[in-house]
Amino acid sequence: MSQNISARQFEIIEASGRLLMRKGMQGLTTKNLASEMNFTESALYRHFTNKDAIILHLIRYLSGNIKSRFSDIVNTDINPQEKFRALFQSQFHFFKKNPHFIIIILNDSLIDKSHDIINEILVLIAMNQNFISGVIDEGKAAGHFKSDIDTEYMVHITLGSFRLQMLKWKMSQFSFDIEEEGMRLMDSLTKLFHG
Repeated sequence: MSQNISARQFEIIEASGRLLMRKGMQGLTTKNLASEMNFTESALYRHFTNKDAIILHLIRYLSGNIKSRFSDIVNTDINPQEKFRALFQSQFHFFKKNPHFIIIILNDSLIDKSHDIINEILVLIAMNQNFISGVIDEGKAAGHFKSDIDTEYMVHITLGSFRLQMLKWKMSQFSFDIEEEGMRLMDSLTKLFHG
């Protein structure tokens, strides 16, 4: 856990993610969440002021988790291609173990929420883009990645492919191994980007 989230708050965040996966944004109500957690609605308000606060913490938790994992990877001595692969190996592994967090990547209705939620999503997107573009730029400088394609487009292709892979996984009811299939995709992208 991180970002000063208590154990109980983390349980609520995880339960919220599961509800969002099963019932969508409309299904994430304090009544449903209290039922999922086996306690009263009033008990929820001791931990979070409202539903948006829960969603904010869900996004912040995921952002902090990704930042920690990605920082560890980019600060290693492995070559940029291996770093690129490792970033996504880390992502696929995390989501395989925590599929309820996938809602943040796939739920477009979060964009219609509060200004604070939109800002947190933008922070998450920018952070992912910065880590990936840093690795790609490092790879270009070392001759591992093509230099005739703008880094920005390489990042868009990568994140778009990642999101599509995660959508296919969710729509298949998680019926295939996301780590295995996801890394096949990333290996193909690595070959396309190879300098």
